[in-house]
Amino acid sequence: MKGPAEAQVDLAAITGNVEALRQRAPGPQLMAVVKADGYGHGMIPAARAALAGGAGWLGVVHVHEALALRRDGITAPVLCLSGVPGAAHQDAVRGGIDLTADSVPLLTEIATAAAQAGRPARVHLKADTGMSRGGATAAGWPGLVAAALSAQAAGHVVIAGIWSHLACADIPGHPSIAGQLAAFRQAVAVAEAAGARPEVRHLANTAATLTLPETWFDLVRPGGAVYGLATLPGGAPPWLRPALTVRTRLVLAKQVPGGTPVSYGHRYTTQGPSTLGLIPLGYAEGIPRTASGVVEVLARGRRWRIAGTVCMDLSVLDFAGEPAEAGDEVVLFGPGDSGEPTAQEWADALGTISYEVVTNFTGLLPRTYPEVAYGQGPAPAGTSSSPAGSAAP
Repeated sequence: MKGPAEAQVDLAAITGNVEALRQRAPGPQLMAVVKADGYGHGMIPAARAALAGGAGWLGVVHVHEALALRRDGITAPVLCLSGVPGAAHQDAVRGGIDLTADSVPLLTEIATAAAQAGRPARVHLKADTGMSRGGATAAGWPGLVAAALSAQAAGHVVIAGIWSHLACADIPGHPSIAGQLAAFRQAVAVAEAAGARPEVRHLANTAATLTLPETWFDLVRPGGAVYGLATLPGGAPPWLRPALTVRTRLVLAKQVPGGTPVSYGHRYTTQGPSTLGLIPLGYAEGIPRTASGVVEVLARGRRWRIAGTVCMDLSVLDFAGEPAEAGDEVVLFGPGDSGEPTAQEWADALGTISYEVVTNFTGLLPRTYPEVAYGQGPAPAGTSSSPAGSAAP
């Protein structure tokens, strides 16, 4: 760690996680979802590590993310998982990027862009099977399919996929799972009866990839699992390895008497003579303000809770009667190898999910990578000591 803090990404863990997912879901193709700047791990390095592990597809949300992958020379199939009117659809079509269409107006817009680009657009029709977010409803589905078939007949689109998204796959036994699965099968049947012949049908997210093989179809779309995370009860299985470690150093250590109030609002008071240590990370860098007095970190071989209110760029640790010095390393979370908390433990303490914890650290904190990436020699250019967000547009 060269600076005061870093988010270190273990690219070999990403590669290994994808390899393990391929072994446990050997039938379908695998799409590694690298949206949100690779869940905070760096979109392009994460994408390359996932491809090295056997991912056949990459998933993003926005066209600009997909175009960034193409600019970096990544030629693997890429799907934009969200259909956004007004996006750079012509550029996407020219770049061979698959697009989601979940309404007739959006399908029409994509077809028009394809005509202007001079080549057909590859579209994945999205059905709303019960998430009530994106996707065409059951009532609107036949119209979307008909519009897509018409555009395909005109040479403007290719119906490359049909897909949907599960709302409660991470709640074992939830009745909506069976309902959505049945609705998805019906949507596929309606489309195929009308003449659609999609290359891939896909429904399974991370939780479904891990626990619901009946949802796998032709392609699975793990997101958090690629990075060693899951939203299932208890988190990810032990054969997945968390890839992100956030560490910093004390920038100040000082002795204070018992009864000393600490930080904004004086919500914390030392119980006795204490050593207070200051770390240069706060809610601007990714530590939620709600972590105050709740989450633990590792320092000097032990875990300590954040003492007092988390500030914008600073947080305080109370080492009680133990010594501490400026320069001591503090690990916020990591894979747990040295006793440090994991992102899952932070999530449990904060009442959230590990995905939110790791994506909080995508802003100001420098992101670094091990010397050896993907298990195949030196890290490629642009994947060492890069600031967070620099890999994405």
